[in-house]
Amino acid sequence: MSERWLLIGLGNPGDQYSTTRHNIGQMVINYLANGVKFSPHKSRMEIADIRLGAVPLVLAKSRGYMNESGAPARALADFYKIDPGRIIAIHDELDIAFNTIRLKLGGGDNGHNGLKSLTSHFNTADYFRLRMGIGRPAGPQDPADYVLKPFASAEKKVLEDFIARGAQAAEHLIENGLEATQQEFNK
Repeated sequence: MSERWLLIGLGNPGDQYSTTRHNIGQMVINYLANGVKFSPHKSRMEIADIRLGAVPLVLAKSRGYMNESGAPARALADFYKIDPGRIIAIHDELDIAFNTIRLKLGGGDNGHNGLKSLTSHFNTADYFRLRMGIGRPAGPQDPADYVLKPFASAEKKVLEDFIARGAQAAEHLIENGLEATQQEFNK
């Protein structure tokens, strides 16, 4: 049996945040779940167990806020005995154009409080990041306000495809490794 992977969709809880840019990680997780019901876990995460071929996956969404994602994620990883090298954090990225995907292993948090929390609680930055580009606001809007707004009408027209490609990138990474996935998706 293959080793289990943990995929964490970063975002905020509640209906008021569910369609915001900051929650695109959770949107990808929901897409990957493909109708499988999420259940509460004692780690303070909502989880769904699925398989990618022979590989067991735990899909996870925090029941707390983005900047508090690290403790529940660490508790869940410890529960399943998953090391950071088999964890994929799926998150929004301001510094990448909307509808663009980038994957990497490790690195800084670039001011992203969800990543900062994960890195702090895992005591390492060496986990995979599936970076879903949301772009920066066009005008003088504060980035903190921008990420908590729903996608614009023009963005919504391609959002479903963008989310599907994010899910495909996560699956490709698990099946084919980072280098091949970067060549396929980091275009």
